[in-house]
Amino acid sequence: MTFRYEVILYWSRENEAFIAEAPELPGCAADGETYQEALHNVELVMQEWIETAKDLGRPIPDPRPRSMYI
Repeated sequence: MTFRYEVILYWSRENEAFIAEAPELPGCAADGETYQEALHNVELVMQEWIETAKDLGRPIPDPRPRSMYI
């Protein structure tokens, strides 16, 4: 599955892990020991989030286009 949602990745000192969040999908986040692992994990969680929303008949938000500032 190809995702077109924004993903925010950052290091968390508190958790001692990289955190990846998909802000357009409420509550959709994952962590990992590496940047790549966090990204991989959030892709799995995004797929599960979308499948669960479909199963429950809930709306799935369209990906937002990225705003460009000049």
